Amino acid sequence: MKIKPGWLVLSALTLGLLSLGLRPAASPPAQAVAVAGIPSAALPAPVAQTPASTFTLTLNAAEPVLVGGRIERPAVMRRFELNLTPEERAALRKGDPLTPLRAELNRIYREVEARTPQDLSFAEEGGRWVGRARTGWTVDRAATETALRRAVEAGAGGSTLNVILRAPERSVRWAQAQGLTHLAGGESSFAGSPEFRVQNIRVGASRVDGTWVAAGRSFSFNRAVGRINAANGFVPGYVITGGSLSKEDGGGICQVSTTVFRAAYAAGLPITERHAHSYQVAYYGDPGMDAAVYAPSKDLRWRNDTGGPLLVQASWDVEAGRLRVDLFGRDDGRQVQVAAPKVGNSRLPPDPTFLADPALAAGETRRLDMPAPGARVAVVRQVQLKSGAVREDVTRSSYRPWGGVFVVAPGDKRLQ
Repeated sequence: MKIKPGWLVLSALTLGLLSLGLRPAASPPAQAVAVAGIPSAALPAPVAQTPASTFTLTLNAAEPVLVGGRIERPAVMRRFELNLTPEERAALRKGDPLTPLRAELNRIYREVEARTPQDLSFAEEGGRWVGRARTGWTVDRAATETALRRAVEAGAGGSTLNVILRAPERSVRWAQAQGLTHLAGGESSFAGSPEFRVQNIRVGASRVDGTWVAAGRSFSFNRAVGRINAANGFVPGYVITGGSLSKEDGGGICQVSTTVFRAAYAAGLPITERHAHSYQVAYYGDPGMDAAVYAPSKDLRWRNDTGGPLLVQASWDVEAGRLRVDLFGRDDGRQVQVAAPKVGNSRLPPDPTFLADPALAAGETRRLDMPAPGARVAVVRQVQLKSGAVREDVTRSSYRPWGGVFVVAPGDKRLQ
């Protein structure tokens, strides 16, 4: 191998220094070495990297709940993170404006203030009813940013995000003052219902859910539900009128009115308008406890005579096919007893009715309604008031015999 002269000089010098116990001078930094004939002074200086660190804003606010007439105050905590570089921390220590952080702070403030107040509602938890409302949050910007500066000056990794609480109109404290508690509930089954019926039950129940009835005022089912049309989420379903089959929005809505009626009946509220179906509907179980509605001629109405506000809540389980309505109000000490239905004048159901549906294929059959016997039914209810007075009423229903309805394809020999 041919050795260049310059290398020999360097090696000799290095060996001489080492023999004296000395080390050669360190090589110059890589960026200062000429590259491909370019003077070192012409190369750009390295850019200093100052990694950002996380600074946490913590929101901690009490959110009252009502349990058994007592108010508890569990805390709600939220954390929001800012990335602060050492330069930004240094600028804040000198009292510089928060301009570099303003966009990120405003984003956090918007997220916090998106929480708006919501009125009280109840949920069953662990076998007891718990009342919850939601407070709205407004960021106290001055207090939040003062705390942020002080924390940075102290070298802390976070500070408090301060909020001003905005209570809803019907808050937990308001509910406690009103003495609101669970009064009664009603249930019904819609298991086996076709899809259109399930959809209409869900929509109708959601429109009833959250309805407040002031003391002395009346509840109207038709008013609470509103117009039964596609614009409000209802879908068409089979309706039997005059022996013919047609489709109309809202098939199944009577499942909701029936369940509301049962809750009001169990709570001992005065029923001021209720209509029985013309025949017994298999979905509703025991006769005499159904409530048919058909706006505007038929409505379900009852009056809130509890002396305080009253809340109607609806819940449903599509998988189990169960619908429930619960009433929450002021317990005035009344006791309610409902006797078993008294059934008389029973009549056997006739043969079923078959109607044509062009959507069905030849030989296909679909059941729309179960057969049911005719009967006259009376249900006696006694309401004993706290004063000792007893109020008794009788709910009467008259059902005609019903053979049930099946739909078949056009041309089926069972059509008459």
